[in-house]
Amino acid sequence: MTAHPSVLVVGAGLSGVLAARGVAATAEVTVVEKSRGVGGRLATRRLGPATFDHGAQFFTAQSPVFTSLVTEWLGAGVAAPWFSERLEPDGSTMDDGHQRYRGAPGMTALAKHEARGLHVVTGTCVARLEVEGARWRAVTDAGQALDADAVVLTAPVPQSLALLDAGGVALSDADRHTLEALTYDRCLAVLAVLDAPSGLAAPGALRPASEPIDWLADNHLKGISAVPALTVHAAAAFSLAHWGDTDADVCAALLAAAPLPLVASVVEADVQRWRYAKPTTLHTDRFLMAAGLPPLLFAGDAFGSARVEGAALSGMAVASELRQWAEGSHGTDVRG
Repeated sequence: MTAHPSVLVVGAGLSGVLAARGVAATAEVTVVEKSRGVGGRLATRRLGPATFDHGAQFFTAQSPVFTSLVTEWLGAGVAAPWFSERLEPDGSTMDDGHQRYRGAPGMTALAKHEARGLHVVTGTCVARLEVEGARWRAVTDAGQALDADAVVLTAPVPQSLALLDAGGVALSDADRHTLEALTYDRCLAVLAVLDAPSGLAAPGALRPASEPIDWLADNHLKGISAVPALTVHAAAAFSLAHWGDTDADVCAALLAAAPLPLVASVVEADVQRWRYAKPTTLHTDRFLMAAGLPPLLFAGDAFGSARVEGAALSGMAVASELRQWAEGSHGTDVRG
């Protein structure tokens, strides 16, 4: 009987959990996540009585592969339709033929669904990656060593590169150049609990025409919060310019700029800083496999296409690649 190879996935966002799920039949997989829960930018959190989606707000399905996965999510009750027309900055809508979906009850439900049954270790931060012979060793902040035959890095690329640099792992010049060319926008997000309706019209979302706000959503109208709860995403330029401002100043500036008949008062508010909110320069392929090293794959929504669908397709492509590697290098004895 042939032993299964081991795979370490760093990051439990959608790419990471789909990569892990897709290769779990042919490898022993561990997913390590620095946060307390899975999801990455599929982020849902509570603030008092309110519930917020404060990262990715919705998703569409355009490819057959992802459409099939969304159909599964709808059947499992972890996704639901939200609205069906594109929101224009002038307040109008356009029917582009793409249904917008939300997670049910929130966006993190998608990642939780895909992580079921997997070996996911949360609240654990990988500090560095090292090469030990023909294998990998990940060392956590607490000094724990995790060995694996292959590694999948699904964190934002600059964070992944930092893990390799900390462990003294040298990528080829071509791979380094390719990965360093991938860029991201920042996003400051305000989460505000309100004591009355926000004034947004159904479906509870608005894309303003100009800075400093890129997106507004009322999570109560969206169907995930028991009380009015406003998510405000700042535009990229504002987020960069005000990254070092205090939470109070960010909240004051963005809520004052919200184009709403806001008669409600803010009961409680918080700020989320997304350092790598949206990839702006993408790699053309669904993943990158590093040359000249034990199997090392970079994946996520900066590979192939952005947004939720891009992240999913990247993770699924990595899983396909790793299944072929596991079966070719370690035999074909797989679990049922």
